Amino acid sequence: MKTRYPAIMTAATAALLLTGCASGSPAAAPSGTASAGAGEYPVTVQNCDTTVTVESAPERIVTIKSTTTELLLALGLGERIVGSAFLDGPLPASLAEDGADLNVISDFVPGQEAVLALTPDFVYGGWESNFSAEGVGERAALADLGIGSYVSPAACKGDAMPDPLTFDTVFAEIDEAGALFGVPDAAAELVAEQEAELAALTPPTGDTTALWYSSGTDTPYVGAGIGAPQMIMDAAGLTNIFADLQDTWTSAGWESVVAANPSVIVLVDATWNTADSKIALLEGNPATAGLDAVVNKRYLVVPFAAGEAGIRNVEAAGSIIDQLAALEAQ
Repeated sequence: MKTRYPAIMTAATAALLLTGCASGSPAAAPSGTASAGAGEYPVTVQNCDTTVTVESAPERIVTIKSTTTELLLALGLGERIVGSAFLDGPLPASLAEDGADLNVISDFVPGQEAVLALTPDFVYGGWESNFSAEGVGERAALADLGIGSYVSPAACKGDAMPDPLTFDTVFAEIDEAGALFGVPDAAAELVAEQEAELAALTPPTGDTTALWYSSGTDTPYVGAGIGAPQMIMDAAGLTNIFADLQDTWTSAGWESVVAANPSVIVLVDATWNTADSKIALLEGNPATAGLDAVVNKRYLVVPFAAGEAGIRNVEAAGSIIDQLAALEAQ
């Protein structure tokens, strides 16, 4: 599939889909936009199964998921974000001021009507599944309305899925976003900062086995061998007990966790499934209460948004290293 997008979808186009009326005028772009390192257009990238060509810098962007929102904020593009949705938790402190005025339109994937009402010219999604008839709309349908789209490459499916995900893929997304949105210099600077922080990490020596516990009660949903959890654990010097599973995240039986008896448990902290609730389950379940990590309370906590591919992954690895050092010092 190859699609080309004009810079802005007009208000009339959105109204046509919503009401069948062709009246309206072009939507005004936000008054403030990032200007440092303006890029050259058109820009073409291969994204999942779609060739995306952007003729000029998008000015009215809808972001879905924390990872996409945080990247655009870090690139200085907050004033171009006309709506955000499906945020996985609070913004990190470094972006809280820039994102203080975000227009959050839904706690989950927004519907097409809510998105089109914002007259966007681009939708940046964290997952491929965000683009469906039940969600913001299929990518081809959005293209017909002059709305560009981009999916975080780490979330591509099929042959386009990174196998395994690496920090090079994460950094390449930053560079691609910089090119698409007209701020390549800001992207290059952010990548350089992340690369330096990654190179400065000092993971512990020795074999520290770990369970990445994302969600689930009767059946835990865990970090497997080719996605962001594996990449972060590698950088933090942890040995994933489910590294041999060819997936990003997967369901696993508690009996497998008990058999592996990990040295530490990485708890993903989300508003709908907090780290504290996971601890209560682990300590209250006779099957897991005897695990060494549970008996000795060797828990490491990662915010949900930092556990998906994005600009907080290096920070997450560093935090795990620091938390592990604190445990060892006890």
